[in-house]
Amino acid sequence: MQRLARNGGSAELLRWLAGRADGWAGIASSDGTSLSASGTVSGGGPGTVSGRGTGPATGGAGGADGFGIPDVTALVAEGVQALTERGALAFSRDTGAHTLLLFPLPGYDPHGEDRAAAPVLAVVTPRPVAAGLATLLADALMPLSLCWEAEAVERKRRRVDLAESRGREAVLHLLMTGQLPIAQQMAGALRPRLPDPVRVGVVECPGDRRDEVARVCARADGGRSWIVRCPVYARHLILVMPAEDGPEDGPDQGTATDEAVAALVEGCVVGVSERVPLADTATGYRQAFHALAVARELPTRHARFDLAPEPALVVGHAGRQWAEGLLTPLLTHVPRRAQDPGSQELAATAASWLAFSSHATDHLKVHRNTLAARLRLIGELLGLDLRRLADQSALDLALRIRSTPAPVCTTAPGETEGTASSGQRDGGAARALDLDEVLRRPAVQGWAARQLAPLAAPVGGPAEETLRAWLRCEGRLGPTAAELGISVPGARKRLTRLETVLRRSLLRPPSARYDLWLALRARELAAAP
Repeated sequence: MQRLARNGGSAELLRWLAGRADGWAGIASSDGTSLSASGTVSGGGPGTVSGRGTGPATGGAGGADGFGIPDVTALVAEGVQALTERGALAFSRDTGAHTLLLFPLPGYDPHGEDRAAAPVLAVVTPRPVAAGLATLLADALMPLSLCWEAEAVERKRRRVDLAESRGREAVLHLLMTGQLPIAQQMAGALRPRLPDPVRVGVVECPGDRRDEVARVCARADGGRSWIVRCPVYARHLILVMPAEDGPEDGPDQGTATDEAVAALVEGCVVGVSERVPLADTATGYRQAFHALAVARELPTRHARFDLAPEPALVVGHAGRQWAEGLLTPLLTHVPRRAQDPGSQELAATAASWLAFSSHATDHLKVHRNTLAARLRLIGELLGLDLRRLADQSALDLALRIRSTPAPVCTTAPGETEGTASSGQRDGGAARALDLDEVLRRPAVQGWAARQLAPLAAPVGGPAEETLRAWLRCEGRLGPTAAELGISVPGARKRLTRLETVLRRSLLRPPSARYDLWLALRARELAAAP
């Protein structure tokens, strides 16, 4: 029994007891519910019974007298009720072909206030009861009780860990959707406190070692980072790390952490964002994810995001007015029913889907049909076809502009908030024209040139042709390969090389395809008369 308790716990002990009793053994709660069981009982007549469990034991008693057991669960429940009412330390009951034996686990006080909550060892064995079985069961109570209590503590620890993990995930979700005050309020119950400003890191863990890597990350920076298990990618950890004061190009805690984790865990890959305010955690996550795509191809297995302004920072007041005009139907939407999603929930759904594609169901914890229904509603409200990459890019840019503080937007010389735009227009064609006007701004043209500058380097083929074909095919590999006249693996290899050259993620969301579509569109507008 000691060996079984060490190696298999209560399940192995019950399986062994069921075999020795040639019947059924289990642990029941105070209401008779079977909490764990093993073995089977056969009555031979109209009352043939199979108990819960997978043990090898089967009852050998015949049911010639017609007195079978109608239900093991009901029999145990009745016995536990009688045991509790009598305040006894043991109980037995004969059913004709079988005998029920009940023993409360140690620690049970028959006269105490909590006696009804004590678990009970229940055994159903054929009659006559084997000699010495009752003594054997009494001897098994102590190791069985210790195993059961240890397993209960472990179950509680796992529930606590799960609750903490879900709490951290909820805080991260609030940060990603810009709900900073609520996120800080929720984070007050957990440690460490949310830093500000931050660097966001994404750690890709080898195999199923995410818990181990989380402990390594906590030790690497002294437990100062906010560590969250990614709800979308099963091998990813997200780190919200304090950004140290000092020169931007100097060593800081973020650099030390990503280098240390990559060095300490074999096969671990780390991408880190630039320094961003806590309110811009979503931007930091996208940057870290792009850096992760670059780090996979580096021998050091860690990379920092190259300093490059967000497109939302260079669109100016004209871009802000365009975004407000596009998003107004969504942000002012009032649901017809109380249970329907409101404007804030729809905006969060759109942002999550643009970032994670079909994985948004894991991020939002909704069914795929719910996600599809919300996307249809968003498309109808905005007059957009969200199957088209052009409309996806426009919506992504508008949402990013909305989440960017207005004072940091670049303003062109002589431009004011009142004269930045020719006015709001209704309809999809007018909005597309407004977007083109925004993309013609000199600051946006400069941003687009910086985004596309790496394409001048050789990539083992015409890089821009591959990129344009991929974007024309809505980011789908099969049609891209067909248009280029190559195989699907060949197209994937080309895009993987492009990820290294552009230092951005293309094949896995969050993808840089929206920025690249906008940059190529801006270049086309610059070349047009």
